[in-house]
Amino acid sequence: MALPWWLATTACAPPQPGSFADLLAFLLLSPCPQRALFGAVDLAFLVASLVLLACRLLRRGDSGAATPEREALLRKPSPPAPALFRYAVALGASAVFAAASVVLLALALLLLPSTPWRAAESAFLAVHAVAHGAAAWTVASSGRGAGAAPAAAGHPAHLRVFWLATALGAALSFASAAVRGADGSLLFPKDVLAFVGLLVALPLAYVAVTGFTGHGAGARDVEAEHTSAEVPAAPYAAASFLSRATFSWINLLISKGYVAGVLTADDVPPMPFGHRAEASYALFMSNWPAQGSQHPVGVALWLSFWPQLVLTAALGLARMAAMYVGPSLIDHFVEFIRRGGTAREGLQLVLILVVGKAVQTLASHHYNFQGQLLGMRIRGALQTALYRKSLRLSTGARRAHGTGAIVNYMQVDAGMVSSAMHRLHGLWLMPLQIVVALLLLYAYLGGAVFMTLAVIAAVTVITAFANKLNLSYQLKFLGIRDSRIKAITEMLNHMRVIKLHAWEETFGDKVRELRQDELGWLRRILLFVCANDVVFSSGPLAMTVLVFGTYLASGGVLDAGKVFTATAFFSMLNGPMRNFPQTIVSSMQAFVSLGRLDKFLSDTEIDSTAVERVESIASGAVAVKVQGGVFAWDSPAGEVKGKDVPPGHDAEQNGRGEEPEMETVLKGIDMEVRMGELAAVVGTVGSGKSSLLSCIMGEMHKVSGKVSICGSTAFVAQTAWIRNGTIQENILFGKLMHPERYSDVIRVCCLEKDLEMMEFGDQTEIGERGINLSGGQKQRIQLARAVYQDCDIYLLDDIFSAVDAHTGSTIFTECLKGVLKDKTIFLVTHQVDFLQNVDNVFVMKDGLVIQSGTYHELLASCSDFSALVAAHHSSMDMTGEQGCHVQNTGSSQATKSSNEIGETTAIASRKEAGSSRLIQEEEKESGRVSWRVYKLYITEAWGWWGVLVFLAVSLLSEGSSMASNYWLSYETSGGSIFDVTIFLNVYVLIVAATIVFEMISTLVVTFSGLQSAQAFFNKMFDSILRAPMSFFDTTPSGRILSRASSDQTKIDIVLVFYVGFATSMCISVVTNIAVTCQVAWPSVIAVIPLLLLNIWYRNRYIATSRELSRLQGVTRAPVIDHFTETFLGAPTVRCFRKEDEFYQTNLDRINSNLRMSFYNYAASEWLGFRLELLGSLILSITAFLMISLPSNFIKKEFVGMSLSYGLSLNSLVYYTISISCMIENDMVAVERVNQYSTLPSEAAWEVAGCLPSPNWPSRGDIDVKDLKVRYRQNTPLILKGITVSIKGGEKIGVVGRTGSGKSTLVQALFRLVEPAEGQIIIDDVDICTLGLHDLRSRFGVIPQEPVLFEGTVRSNIDPTGRYSEAEIWQALERCQLKDIVASKPEKLDALVADMGENWSLGQKQLLCFGRVILKRSRILFMDEATASVDSQTDATIQRIIREEFAECTVISIAHRIATVMDSDRVLVLDAGLVKEFGSPSTLMGRPSLFGAMVQEYASRSSSTQATE
Repeated sequence: MALPWWLATTACAPPQPGSFADLLAFLLLSPCPQRALFGAVDLAFLVASLVLLACRLLRRGDSGAATPEREALLRKPSPPAPALFRYAVALGASAVFAAASVVLLALALLLLPSTPWRAAESAFLAVHAVAHGAAAWTVASSGRGAGAAPAAAGHPAHLRVFWLATALGAALSFASAAVRGADGSLLFPKDVLAFVGLLVALPLAYVAVTGFTGHGAGARDVEAEHTSAEVPAAPYAAASFLSRATFSWINLLISKGYVAGVLTADDVPPMPFGHRAEASYALFMSNWPAQGSQHPVGVALWLSFWPQLVLTAALGLARMAAMYVGPSLIDHFVEFIRRGGTAREGLQLVLILVVGKAVQTLASHHYNFQGQLLGMRIRGALQTALYRKSLRLSTGARRAHGTGAIVNYMQVDAGMVSSAMHRLHGLWLMPLQIVVALLLLYAYLGGAVFMTLAVIAAVTVITAFANKLNLSYQLKFLGIRDSRIKAITEMLNHMRVIKLHAWEETFGDKVRELRQDELGWLRRILLFVCANDVVFSSGPLAMTVLVFGTYLASGGVLDAGKVFTATAFFSMLNGPMRNFPQTIVSSMQAFVSLGRLDKFLSDTEIDSTAVERVESIASGAVAVKVQGGVFAWDSPAGEVKGKDVPPGHDAEQNGRGEEPEMETVLKGIDMEVRMGELAAVVGTVGSGKSSLLSCIMGEMHKVSGKVSICGSTAFVAQTAWIRNGTIQENILFGKLMHPERYSDVIRVCCLEKDLEMMEFGDQTEIGERGINLSGGQKQRIQLARAVYQDCDIYLLDDIFSAVDAHTGSTIFTECLKGVLKDKTIFLVTHQVDFLQNVDNVFVMKDGLVIQSGTYHELLASCSDFSALVAAHHSSMDMTGEQGCHVQNTGSSQATKSSNEIGETTAIASRKEAGSSRLIQEEEKESGRVSWRVYKLYITEAWGWWGVLVFLAVSLLSEGSSMASNYWLSYETSGGSIFDVTIFLNVYVLIVAATIVFEMISTLVVTFSGLQSAQAFFNKMFDSILRAPMSFFDTTPSGRILSRASSDQTKIDIVLVFYVGFATSMCISVVTNIAVTCQVAWPSVIAVIPLLLLNIWYRNRYIATSRELSRLQGVTRAPVIDHFTETFLGAPTVRCFRKEDEFYQTNLDRINSNLRMSFYNYAASEWLGFRLELLGSLILSITAFLMISLPSNFIKKEFVGMSLSYGLSLNSLVYYTISISCMIENDMVAVERVNQYSTLPSEAAWEVAGCLPSPNWPSRGDIDVKDLKVRYRQNTPLILKGITVSIKGGEKIGVVGRTGSGKSTLVQALFRLVEPAEGQIIIDDVDICTLGLHDLRSRFGVIPQEPVLFEGTVRSNIDPTGRYSEAEIWQALERCQLKDIVASKPEKLDALVADMGENWSLGQKQLLCFGRVILKRSRILFMDEATASVDSQTDATIQRIIREEFAECTVISIAHRIATVMDSDRVLVLDAGLVKEFGSPSTLMGRPSLFGAMVQEYASRSSSTQATE
């Protein structure tokens, strides 16, 4: 076949006017214009070098000594000297180019005839030599200067652009030279230089993009040889160029994983500094655009990572250029076999084929690897930026987004953007690949090729319409998925309350409903993807039919060479046309994710200037001062006005497009507190006390006024924030251990006895959110944390609400008035007892400080304050009267036992011996993914029948595809086609069958995959709902969320397609090898050992990759856990100024996850590089045997078909094995989800044969008989034989020190813990015979920590929707909330934010109380229910209990002795046994433990009463 004229001519002008495509091909691929183009690049570089040199000389002449006003305020860090290896590569390659150009110039002048071509070639070589000589001089001079003032790390931009242009030019020259070489029409010396030039230019392109220091961002992004002497060097950073090129640097890890079978995190080496999260984040933020940018994230990513994008683009171009070498050779092989030729010609064809495939393999895998590294760096930068932003979010922005949505930003959106940045090149590489293929087809088939434009146009129109619709589906899908994750997060955070109320089905139905909506949108999206896939994969087949038909109709003659050259080019269109829709979809998803990230990262932040901070403080100076302060909470748009905000759309509505609304809470605040003063803040529930502390910390929006604080601050929140870690780690909070100070802190915070009771003391690990501690223990641990920090100003929010009288007195005396006596303290409290011992009292009402002064001044002048004190005294009347009779009856034993009262027992004391860890390492399988997991996945939907149907349809699809090629081969083997009509009709029928079978197989695998995904989600979710409470106590929510989000996404989307692809590819590999070897059957002898080598490589790889994938999953959850923990405690972190320490912890966890990704990517390319080389070797052996074996061994009619199949064999084998490995890695997601599908279940929710009567319990009698409880087998008993009889309607108070068993008794009554021995009989029914829901739904409970769910007032007070509006209003009136709710425009539909953040703690407790009033249960349990309300509200609640629950049995655990004194009987527990049980008056009439408690509480208030 003759070459196209634009490849063969050496003319410098087109011989005749032609089409635009011909002109473009002439300019880019014809020798003389190529030379002119590259010469222009060389000249441009020389001009730029001269201009820059002149400017530098002029600056040097003008600049004198640096004047002070010109000196930088901060000295810039010196960039590192160039790495020796990169420096040598850059210098050597430039020098080789220059020297080679000089030699070739001499040869051209001596050997070429005197023609215009000789003149053009000589001029080009001369300019080329000078340009690369200048480049070598630039490199050498930068190396010399590296020691003193190293500009080297800056590597001039014009030099880097020149090197990149040289590499692109070398790739173009190589492509055209390879085609001329295949035709035997090489041009000297141009084509000789092209072959060598590409090999020399690629290292220059690498150095141009990565720079001398190894990364392409100049001095900002450096890999510090630097990091630390103790940190071992990363294998990638220390590897040679050859080792990097062949991925040999990871051999050691591959071998370790294969030999050991199991890898731990410590086995995985460190990764290069430039790929760590901190380096990527620093680069990303340094390029963050100024205010006003519509797409700041996209702009910053481009400015930060464009060099690596350019590198991957160059590698993609090189790969694409090499791809066309093989198809171009098919016609030459067919002609060689048919007509014969010399051995030299045959070997030349084989050599070109081998070189082309080798270059394609090298470029392809480095294109993939560099793209994956780019995505990894982007993910690290985005996750770090999201974490940093979450530490700075304003309160309104926090509520607008919520924890669940931000978890999605970190896990899903950052992942979408990072993966799409690599695939971004597909948007232009794939169309370019199609255009080049069509140009080459035009050279073979002429104008008939233009028929393909009709197919491309039709496919484009269909895709454009589909993708427009699909984009709206993507947006809805992402919003619903956010809502589902948010709902699961909320449910996990409050699982204890949900189980106590038997609300699992109510909240489970909410999640299931969201999942159904999510699945509906996912089904639409996947159907569109399937339709696109069918359209694009059938496009090349339709093109083949149209082009061949048109070519034959126009009188053309098809032979085997033309047919299979054309089919090879058409099959090259199959890849881009099949993958282009997925690329568009992922790009759209990334675009949507970028918009979400833009909104979040641009959202409102805490104003760091709202508070003026002075670090040093003089004695007697003003420590805190507020002047004319007006402060507001910024609420999400719509919350203040009561707009209907659909779930999952909060974040979008509160983006940059709509400003948050301000809800003014504090007005006219004027206050001043001097250093060393103890100031108290008092007021009724909702008066603004906690908000006052928030405005001092800078958490609120300052509308007007001035706030100034002098010194460091510490904060103890009303709702305790405890980190997952040991007690010691929580108290130290990043500070060094000072044993004496630590012991003092433990003592003054009354933690000594708690630590003594715990088997591992302060090394006991605390569960997530302090779940295994009582409220009092959590409060005292966070107080100890604040005291240990030794700050200047302490902001304490209601620290006495969760502790008993004696402990509160000790803390006030020993801590506030002792260790902290010289500190400035703000104390928000409801405890009136302490107020006469403070220096100043601020009284608040409706957001105003209505008066301040000393206790005695306020008693005389402030009526609101007097009312608070009077309410407290009235509650103490009975206690005081009865307490006077027992003043001398308390024994030493009683005093000792009263140190802790009313606190719930700690799970720490229940743990099994031998480990202080409550949260164990996450379970991780090892070794191969079990065949049971594969079987579970593929048979989950339709069983084995579904598998058989899919296999049958896939075999039919592949068989029909082979039949079409055999038909072409058969019809063209004799030269011309006998009957054109029959030929085309049969071919069209076969192609149509192929398309139909492929469509059926795609639909089968999609629908079965979706059904499997839903089945796995349902099983996991149902299993989690039915898991016992101990599972949630010991499992961080991040582990569950990781499975419900990222693992479930893999099952939803990734595995659906991977399984189908892998099956069809396995069939294709078998058929390809058979077809490739059928021409020269002896090649089977070589193919078999090479296939065995493929399997050997796969086995070595999968052992390591599987472990790395598991480690990726295991290291992903801690990132989310730490983020969730930080997000909940962000105000505390900010107040203590610990942002940097938390940021570093986050970096460590992200880097740990990135490290596993880095080596997983490298291992994947290690395998692919070797497999593709082996595939190329199989093809080369077959091609060599074709030209060397006798003709009787060769089936000449199938030579073209065999080569067209063989050309795709190397990539097909790689992708088949690679996808099989990816399936095994992603099957880990199925494995992890399945782990949580078979969790141990608590008892049945309903027992059909043991249903209680509808009005049970009707009396409320409770009989506990010899009750013994342990938390797990082989652990000590917590309750050691309790026998108690409670009559219906009795009010029972339960007291006892920590670990006495109070909480365990309540948990046993709710069967959160099952009895080991004994019985609990309620109204003649043994509760162990009932279903859990039948039992729990009949009780009322008010837990220690009030819990509100995101939604409305109505959905919170009546989650099950069983009560009328009138009943709800009546319940609100009884719990003192009617006026507050009625004042809101939305009434019962007033919004409740995530975690109830827009309600005060007291209001939340009252709303929880309203639930119980509405339910009207015969038995009510209260666990410190009035701890967070003032004395007036407490008295009101007690009155309501007496009136509303007069006939009910009430069991109350409370700290306020007045609450217990109102009980009919008091139950005193100690060490799991009943010590005392009787009426308060009876117990106080004799020496008793209870009497000592009353004496302590009464004596604390005696001075207050005397003052009155």
